[in-house]
Amino acid sequence: MLVGDRADINAVLVVFALNGVIFGSWASRVPALATQVGAAEGTLGLALVGASIGMIFAASLTGRLAARYGARVLVAGSGVAACVVLPLLGLSPTIALLGLTLVLLGASVGTLDVAMNIAAVTVTRRTDRPLMPIFHAAFSFGGLLGAAGAALAAFAAWPPVPHLAVVAVIVTVTLLAVARAVPVELIPDVAHAAAARTPVRRPVLWLLAAVALCSAVAEGASADWSALFAVEYRGMHEASAAFVYGAFSVAMAITRLLGERAERRFGPERLLVGGALIAGGGLLLATTVHTTFAIFAGFALAGVGLAYAFPIALSLAGDAGRRADGTGGEREIGFVTTIAYSGFLAGPPLIGGIAHVTDLSVALSVAGVVAALIAPAALAAVAAGRRERRLVSVRD
Repeated sequence: MLVGDRADINAVLVVFALNGVIFGSWASRVPALATQVGAAEGTLGLALVGASIGMIFAASLTGRLAARYGARVLVAGSGVAACVVLPLLGLSPTIALLGLTLVLLGASVGTLDVAMNIAAVTVTRRTDRPLMPIFHAAFSFGGLLGAAGAALAAFAAWPPVPHLAVVAVIVTVTLLAVARAVPVELIPDVAHAAAARTPVRRPVLWLLAAVALCSAVAEGASADWSALFAVEYRGMHEASAAFVYGAFSVAMAITRLLGERAERRFGPERLLVGGALIAGGGLLLATTVHTTFAIFAGFALAGVGLAYAFPIALSLAGDAGRRADGTGGEREIGFVTTIAYSGFLAGPPLIGGIAHVTDLSVALSVAGVVAALIAPAALAAVAAGRRERRLVSVRD
């Protein structure tokens, strides 16, 4: 491997990890932020929606901006912007200002998320290695690191402001240190890029977006409801129940670390289909078998099964937008990411609504069915991609 390739890989790995640190740091201080603004669960939920709204808005624009200016500029700019906004969460005195700040943070992080995935696709092309799951593993471990730091800050009775300010400084310094090594493709001719087929008219991208959307709904359900399900439906202590989502997260992160070897051996199609069945089966195991082992094993299997869905969907979206000169894919990645973020926005209230009408066990079982739907969506996406390539070759 060339030295430049190694530098590119390391830089993108660091950026993914830093994004995870940002997310894990603020998300783990939500209880303290709720106390700070005196918010009840319902109003706090409305404020938290602000982050998803900001992410969706930013993701819809970032692909086009990256195609014009390059991913490196957006990674550096949005990362610094996120670090500027992060401590402001602890300075928000009302629920309205907290929600507005979360919109700004969501927009910054959403831009960073799309830009770093575009940079990651560039690295996979240059090295000819299926590294997307490993990059997303860095995000997962970064999130765990951010959550651990938040736990230490809470244990030391640090308010959110000094804790998040320290995180912001560390992330900013580290990001600026590696930003120059973030790869950037040659920016294509604007007229040539504009002539490309728009993502919204391509069935393959809608199907890849469906894969990412189903993954987002199932992952969001596991994150938001697993601990509550363990306490209320399996009688676990709250401290023990917190480790249920931990099992999901760690299983996902470790599985992603093995992603390059797994994708070379089985290919993206088999990983998506097999993962969908594992994730769906895991969630059904957790909700139907009334033992402590089953709930831990079930959510761990869900983490394993969902580990590859989002990174592979984005990788395939980048491939679908690749031009003859080897560049392209920015708009396609932005399109798929935008649809996926809507799953994080709609997923929690969807599961909550089903739980209200039935119960949480049924709602999480529905999430298992949604995870299993990744399989037919993936098969259809692969078939649509083949049809599209045949049509292109016939026209050429």
